[in-house]
Amino acid sequence: MAKHLDLEEQEQLDELKHFWKQYGDMITWALIVVLGTFAAWNGYQYWQRNQAAQASVMYDEVERAVQSGDAAKIDRSLADMKDRFGRTAFAQQAGLLAAKAYYDKGNVDASRAALNWVAEKATDEGYQAIARLRLAGLLLEKKSYDEALQQLSASFPKDFVALAADRRGDILAAQGKKAEAKAEYEKAYQGIDERSEYRRLVEVKLNALGVDPAGQTKGAETPSNAEVKK
Repeated sequence: MAKHLDLEEQEQLDELKHFWKQYGDMITWALIVVLGTFAAWNGYQYWQRNQAAQASVMYDEVERAVQSGDAAKIDRSLADMKDRFGRTAFAQQAGLLAAKAYYDKGNVDASRAALNWVAEKATDEGYQAIARLRLAGLLLEKKSYDEALQQLSASFPKDFVALAADRRGDILAAQGKKAEAKAEYEKAYQGIDERSEYRRLVEVKLNALGVDPAGQTKGAETPSNAEVKK
């Protein structure tokens, strides 16, 4: 024989029924949202992994096209890469790789277009910075100084600030603006690790403008005779 609920248990059951009647729909929808968000996140992660895997395969196609030297094949594979996986890091790497291949073959316009795409569309600041620096170099060769400086007017990640200053120095030096070029080279020199060989290159440029940054640094670190006597 079924055991009857005592009065206290009956009251608790009635309260539970009342609570569920009042808040049940809200709780159900909250659970649906939470579980739906979790499922969507897992789905997004799967999609991201799938996109990366397919983009990697297409990057290999661009790389093989570059190695074969087939310009038409580079055009096709890069266009497919940009169209299908344009927001992936592989597409940005492919753009930089193709730009170098075009440049090596003397197709400066195609190289510039590939670099422009990376500079404008890349989601990674590092790839954007590399593209802008290389674009500035191409424009410097064409003596398009204002356009080159415009590429370097954007904000650069910390690791690229000194390199951008060095490239601005090159452009200003080519324009005959020695004082401005010297100021940019000095920024670059101070910003590059002293163990880097690139710093030595910037030092040579400063030497050509009559500046000895190594001597200045040494002099700043050496106390004067008056200080020694004190």
